[in-house]
Amino acid sequence: MALLRHRAVPYVLPFALFVAILAIRGSVPVSEIALSAAWILILGLALLLVSRRVIDLRLSQPVATIVAGAAVFLIWIGPDVLFPGYRSFWLFQNPLTGAVAATISTTGREDTLMLALRTVRAVVIVPVVEELFWRGFLMRWLIRPDFEKVPLGTYETRAFWITALLFASEHGPYWDVGLVTGVIYNWWLIRTRRLGDVIWAHAVTNACLCGYVLVTHKWEYWL
Repeated sequence: MALLRHRAVPYVLPFALFVAILAIRGSVPVSEIALSAAWILILGLALLLVSRRVIDLRLSQPVATIVAGAAVFLIWIGPDVLFPGYRSFWLFQNPLTGAVAATISTTGREDTLMLALRTVRAVVIVPVVEELFWRGFLMRWLIRPDFEKVPLGTYETRAFWITALLFASEHGPYWDVGLVTGVIYNWWLIRTRRLGDVIWAHAVTNACLCGYVLVTHKWEYWL
């Protein structure tokens, strides 16, 4: 129980649960809808019960934050739109980064509830979970283990680039655009010094990406 009171827990626990669910999702004997609903419920409860005190959704620059989030979306899809077949290059699909593949079944693509759950997860849950860990915790912890004494948005070269690189690695075959995204989100935190601005930018990116997926049926963008 003492471990659960550690100051890093509100930032790290939701992300740890997120990664654990990603790891087991293919081997759990439940329906796709049930797993998606459980994902939202588990992470939502973790954020509400454990992380609520450290979540700051206030915006300091709302218009610029929306623009930043939309710009990241364009960066994310840009290479594949401009250069068809770009993502099939060995730098992006290999044994280390994995292969581009849809994580939603053919049946799920036709199910309105399933699509709604995936959208809620991507737009509402994931931005908060990831930003608490990557930029709320890790970028500060790399500067000083007593991370809460490091003001949000503090720049230190090593912490900036390690965080961006690890964030990129989380995105597998999309590591290249993931790296650019990590750099932009890191920079936006430094610029605004508000985690809320980065969470909302991330949410805008994911909302645009969800809309793009639903319109174009490019399901591989739903990692």
